Amino acid sequence: MAEKKAFASKFIAAPGKKFSLAEHDPRDDSAFDDKDKTKEQLLKDAAAIDGLQDRLFAEGKRALLVVLQGIDCSGKDGTVRAVFNASGPLGVTVKSFGVPSEVERAHDYLWRVHQACPAKGYIGVFNRSHYEDVLVVRVEKLAAADAIERRYDEINAFEKLVANSGTRILKFMLHVSKEEQAARLQERVDDPTKQWKFKAGDLATRAKWADYMAAYETAISRCSTEHAPWHIIPADRNWARNAAIARIVREALEEMNPQYPLPKDWDPKAVKIL
Repeated sequence: MAEKKAFASKFIAAPGKKFSLAEHDPRDDSAFDDKDKTKEQLLKDAAAIDGLQDRLFAEGKRALLVVLQGIDCSGKDGTVRAVFNASGPLGVTVKSFGVPSEVERAHDYLWRVHQACPAKGYIGVFNRSHYEDVLVVRVEKLAAADAIERRYDEINAFEKLVANSGTRILKFMLHVSKEEQAARLQERVDDPTKQWKFKAGDLATRAKWADYMAAYETAISRCSTEHAPWHIIPADRNWARNAAIARIVREALEEMNPQYPLPKDWDPKAVKIL
């Protein structure tokens, strides 16, 4: 068990300490020895996640929430496919958070997030999340500064409530470099099969890169907690990004160790199917 925790610890932003992205190389793949072997292990980890998810669903007592947060082209969609595609559709939910609807804006900013949290027995994946409300909202000045300042403590309290209710929380910041983002945006422009992904707003966001990175640093510094720590995942190399997240998810589920429930009011040995 200590070895498993040690792997996740390579990526955790220490709770209660000031965080700096400059100390994290987005191309770092030192957690792995060999690219091909790592890709093979990723497939094994994804298959193991499927089996553990089946046990989690059958047990029906706890849940796992995986938060994927990153700037455009950091690989959130690719991570979902690589880590969870082997899992059956029953028991895994994926929620993307875009611009709030009129109904959502009529409630507090966490209202739509709480509704999307996984029920007991489920793995829930957030593709973007409630952290948009201290990232986009902060950089674009979509709310008053004092309201945004309160949100860090509110988010910590919200995540504590979710954790205390039986949901394990894994938060991943997909750390991509500005140079790699440029290459991926250009690929979206050039490749007809990916042009649908490109939005003019991506360039407007990129123009505020420094502001967004500063907002991430603040959010991670303020909201990496013992009950919901942030994992900073180097995202310039897709294979290393996917492998790191898959291993951490697998090990978290193994630590949770969900169990198939035993029959309560009947004996399997006494049942005969004629």
